[in-house]
Amino acid sequence: MQDKHLFEYAVIRVVPRVEREEFMNVGVILLCSKQKFLKMVYHLDRERLQAFAKDLDMEALEENLLSFQRIATGGKDAGPIGELDAASRFRWLTATRSTVVQTSKVHPGFCGNGDDTLARLYEQLVKY
Repeated sequence: MQDKHLFEYAVIRVVPRVEREEFMNVGVILLCSKQKFLKMVYHLDRERLQAFAKDLDMEALEENLLSFQRIATGGKDAGPIGELDAASRFRWLTATRSTVVQTSKVHPGFCGNGDDTLARLYEQLVKY
């Protein structure tokens, strides 16, 4: 039986009008420190998002999500935040913010394989 390790995840949401608190799930970010795993997956269904918020700037949204992805991946290409350790990058990405791209509260669990768990969570929480 595969060892299970503590992981944390958050759902990535698009909140077009922050004051209305309406959102659409577009991705998931998962951290498993024991596995040295931090990844984010997302998908923008442009047609669905435009129906949800017709004035949404899709190019700006895509750039914001790509920035999240670069930070999750880490490294110099992600700026100063990208050079932090994985747990610190995860905390930065999941910090409460009042912007169009937000995350849910952080939720814990146990996993044997970070990639499999991330795919399962994406399937359950984002894909429709």
